[in-house]
Amino acid sequence: MKTGGELIVECLEAQGVDRVFCVPGESYLAVLDALHDSPIDTVVARQEGGAAMMAEADGKMLGRPGICFVTRGPGATNAAAGVHVAKQDSTPMILFVGQIGRRMRGREAFQEVDYRQTFGDLAKWVEEIDHVDRIPEVISHAYHVAMSGRPGPVVLALPEDMLTEKCDVNVGSFVEVAEPAPTLGSIKKLKGMLGAAEKPFLVLGGSRWTEAAVKDVQKFAEDWGLPVGCSFRRQQLFDHLHPNYAGDIGLGINPSLKDALSESDLVILLGARFSENPSQSFSLFDIPTPKQKLVHIHSGAEELGRIYNPDLAINASPGAFLELMQTVTPSDQKDYATEAHSGYRAWTDALPQTPGDVQMGMVMQHLREKLADDAIMTNGAGNYAIWLHRFWRFRKFGTQLAPTSGSMGYGLPAAVAGKLRNPDKQVVCFAGDGCFQMTLQEFGTAVQCGANIIVLLIDNGVYGTIRMHQEREYPARISGTDLKNPDFAMIAKAYGGHAETVSQSEDFEGAFARAQASGKPSLIHILTDPEASTPTVTLTQLRDS
Repeated sequence: MKTGGELIVECLEAQGVDRVFCVPGESYLAVLDALHDSPIDTVVARQEGGAAMMAEADGKMLGRPGICFVTRGPGATNAAAGVHVAKQDSTPMILFVGQIGRRMRGREAFQEVDYRQTFGDLAKWVEEIDHVDRIPEVISHAYHVAMSGRPGPVVLALPEDMLTEKCDVNVGSFVEVAEPAPTLGSIKKLKGMLGAAEKPFLVLGGSRWTEAAVKDVQKFAEDWGLPVGCSFRRQQLFDHLHPNYAGDIGLGINPSLKDALSESDLVILLGARFSENPSQSFSLFDIPTPKQKLVHIHSGAEELGRIYNPDLAINASPGAFLELMQTVTPSDQKDYATEAHSGYRAWTDALPQTPGDVQMGMVMQHLREKLADDAIMTNGAGNYAIWLHRFWRFRKFGTQLAPTSGSMGYGLPAAVAGKLRNPDKQVVCFAGDGCFQMTLQEFGTAVQCGANIIVLLIDNGVYGTIRMHQEREYPARISGTDLKNPDFAMIAKAYGGHAETVSQSEDFEGAFARAQASGKPSLIHILTDPEASTPTVTLTQLRDS
């Protein structure tokens, strides 16, 4: 006989789970007790939003659900930020939420929440497990839902009294989901479209990618001479120094890349949804029927035709599509990519000068020279991230943890999860001062877990992205965008980490070397000029434009 708490932990063990992220709560003490005797590593975060973001980042890396446990009411609503990231980033994740006892429902008991209503728009599926003997069934289904089609988050509520009940049932078997695959007819049609195209373009995005699929897409691009762009915050899907790489299609897009997409006569969206940010606010392609021939390949059938009416829709995962595409011999060898790659190099090779004593261009140049190409880079949201997205050279799959949802605060918890999953790799978190303060307490989680990350805290004393928009729309009318910041290095040291402050460009090299050598979670507090709004535009220029 097993309690509900024991059964949940055994079900997770059967799915190969080796790590869960949580903030403890009395509503699921039976699960915490079962974890005591489990080989599963329990990572205790400081706030539920951070825990959920860690689980989401873990799901990104694994391709299987990241696991998070939180308590009822405010614990669950705090975690909603991470669930939203999982939804928009198409990441498999399961959030377990402690719940009130079953007999208390409908009385607005202490911290009572209707999770089906609360998470109905954020999760792929929301369920409350009322009967202890149904735990294996529900968890099995949760895995299938989270990983199938377009992956996403599942929320499971656990009534407190159910978790202490006992039953004698077997845990479910290891879940492997169906992989949608293309038909031979669709591949034949695509071959004809590629052969007829004069300016084809391949756009990569989404999830359900593997290291093998990333290798296969490189060969696909080479075989057909295709320029390749990566959708917003999906740069890890193609080697940036490969001669077919054309750049990232997101915020602050290279104008020549934008023109190439607009002028293309055949666009292949592989895994990408091509929503607001990569589509430049839905302006690149006509809706619902683009002027370009459009091929859309996506693992979620519901995404095909959702915004754009494709000339060819293929319901397939990236890997399944690319595996079958390898059986097709190109009609002739063409090279459409040389000009596009030259445009990418021109856009990113020269590191711009900006106002202030710290030049982020010099920082990026140093990172290019010193970091291995398997270093994992993380970020949240803010103009500071432009330096990473535009000027870092992503070379390998599994080296990027970034929220397409644009969630502030993501970079630090993602870095913790990334380091725990890859202890032998360097993990560097980019964070702005506003972004960092959303989840800065998770630096304590890094210290407690021995996750020796390096945080580059880029501090300009303002909510930079919002100030940029504010100066453009309401020049010189500053409201609600200034920040009075603490000494972040002192905070990091107080947690037990290594920390330094950089106020001159020439100080960064030594500070970074000492952070690497410290053997501790480290923070480098980089003081930048708020005038340097982006790599190419100052606040004064925005105000006067």
